[in-house]
Amino acid sequence: MTSAHPGNMSEEVDLKTYVAELHVHTVVSPCAAVEMIPPLIVREALERGINLIAITDHNSSANVEAVQKAAQGSGLTVLPGMEVQTREEVHLICLFDTLAQVESWQEQVDDHLPPADNNIEFFGEQFVVDETGEFMRRETRLLSTSTNLSLQEAVEGVLDLGGMIIPAHVNRKAFSLIANLGFVPSDLPVDALEINRHASPGEARQKFPQLRDFALIQSGDVHHLNEFLGANIFKVAAPTIDELRLALRGEAGRSLVMQPITN
Repeated sequence: MTSAHPGNMSEEVDLKTYVAELHVHTVVSPCAAVEMIPPLIVREALERGINLIAITDHNSSANVEAVQKAAQGSGLTVLPGMEVQTREEVHLICLFDTLAQVESWQEQVDDHLPPADNNIEFFGEQFVVDETGEFMRRETRLLSTSTNLSLQEAVEGVLDLGGMIIPAHVNRKAFSLIANLGFVPSDLPVDALEINRHASPGEARQKFPQLRDFALIQSGDVHHLNEFLGANIFKVAAPTIDELRLALRGEAGRSLVMQPITN
């Protein structure tokens, strides 16, 4: 696992501002709208002033590279990611720096997915597309399900690959740490927790006091183009996992501020 050493970093590093949406789905997620194709995702993010996103489809990284290609030369950075579902039915945002990392993680997830086919009529389509949004193939394996990875196994697997783990929508009533476990394990080595659009950070911490011990991000959990928030303002040297981790910790001059959402 890679690690940052803030004590070795110059205080003169030029920090840049990244407006981030770190929980974005594409059409390979069966619950995402058909409009969630690479060129429209890129256009919508840029129109909203967002310059850093992560593609986090359910148990899949199949469309990550297509969105990265669609974003080339646009000024939008696209981090590889996935929203994995553990056997406790907890959703975890998994973020990486490289395609190689997320592909290695995909291999592990594939090994722990049940051998079930997707029911299109019940769950929806799972489309793999190219950078223009053109259909390439259907993902026939059921993605809207739990892997048999435990919460701890999933966290350790991502960290071992040099990635970042952020438990998703912890203030939601389904598929979250608090809803499914009843608490956030204090020894869980996660970098932050995600809250959804339905509460401010202050409101979430007031309702769930245990959140006060963790850094928070806020995401739109984007399944439709109008769900982008761009609430997370990172001051970092580069849009990398190590730099985001420093910002979440408030170290080496890096920072995260959440702006109030207006939609």
